[in-house]
Amino acid sequence: MKGYLNSPWPCEDGGPQRLQRPLSGEGLGLRTGEVLQATTRRTLMSTMTVLGAPGEVYLLTHTALRAHIGLPTTARVEKIDPHSLKSVARSPALKGGPMWPGGMAIHRNGDVYVVYGNHAHRLNRQCEPLACFALPVPEPYNSFVVLDNGLIVCKNLSASTPARLTVLEPETLRPACADRVCPEPSIARLSAIGNSVYVVGVRCIFRYHWNAALHSLERDPDWCFDYIGPSAQSYGWDVVLDGAHAWFMDNGLHRYRYRMLGAGVSRTANRLIRVSLTDASDHQTLKVSGLAGGSITNPPLVDVQSQTVVGYDSANAVLQAWRFDPQLRGLTPVWRKAPFGIASHMLLYPATGELVVNDYRHHGEEVVVLDIHTGMEKGRVRLGGLMQGVVFPSPGWARDFYWSSMGQLARVFVA
Repeated sequence: MKGYLNSPWPCEDGGPQRLQRPLSGEGLGLRTGEVLQATTRRTLMSTMTVLGAPGEVYLLTHTALRAHIGLPTTARVEKIDPHSLKSVARSPALKGGPMWPGGMAIHRNGDVYVVYGNHAHRLNRQCEPLACFALPVPEPYNSFVVLDNGLIVCKNLSASTPARLTVLEPETLRPACADRVCPEPSIARLSAIGNSVYVVGVRCIFRYHWNAALHSLERDPDWCFDYIGPSAQSYGWDVVLDGAHAWFMDNGLHRYRYRMLGAGVSRTANRLIRVSLTDASDHQTLKVSGLAGGSITNPPLVDVQSQTVVGYDSANAVLQAWRFDPQLRGLTPVWRKAPFGIASHMLLYPATGELVVNDYRHHGEEVVVLDIHTGMEKGRVRLGGLMQGVVFPSPGWARDFYWSSMGQLARVFVA
């Protein structure tokens, strides 16, 4: 996390390893007699919130309607009031391009960076633009990671042609080296640990290391796993890096419009996949629900402290947790919830063992706090959104968190 601002949540998923846990803070600490309540605000397509200095909350949104007639879309950054969610400062419309939820992070230099469409932007903390760079491929770029050395790495979302990695200097937003063309397309967002970038391609997972001597990003020829093999699975989504293993799920091809339930395309069950970071031949695949037509659009969650791994099958509304034995490389089921309408990125408070997830039911979005060790429900609130969220939550500055779900933003708090 040396590339990011020292904040509890400076970027999506809390960091480039995508552990989905705050870097500081105690958690919600829900007690008997306490309930969850929510303040909501209608938005355009809200993607995520990130935290800056104490009390600072930034919201990323983007337009959508223009995409339906083939016109470029734009993004916007707002600094919002942490309680009312009202805008305190807002950027002008930022150049974008083809529509896809982008990404935002606060760099260690203190500025806000956004990658949306096929443009990268640098803004100050008052949301005033400082620099813009047009990325080389006329496709949407799905966010970015910041390496420990401060360099910014982004990738186009590519379904048919090989994906392309672009490395940007944070001060100028100019390329730091020649682009690297991946061996295959890639839908998933990038993940990183230290100065290494992990790419989930449409059939293989592989990685690149930053070579300081050559000042370039170089592919690791000894680390790659073909997770599709002879199977009928479809591509994987974002990968979680717990320091020892890479974890992700496959069957990512789906028909999502406003909910993931029943949106699976492949007739197979979706799988949880583990790959050792030291030896890619040490890998494991496991069916999540075992039901046909399983599908997801996001990563699993790994609690490093308890070695609990949480996966799901959004298309069949199943949420499943396992305990991982690092010595035996075994996964033992510990709890399961079905039907349970989970589809979004998650949020874990390690200190309290509280896991925040969404549950789409009765044609509406609900957010639930579970005990990650037992699956016991500790709190629930209905947000009222008609779309099943598939994007990014973040913690707040008190006993609260923010939930982005396409057409609205919610602050959920303990009362």
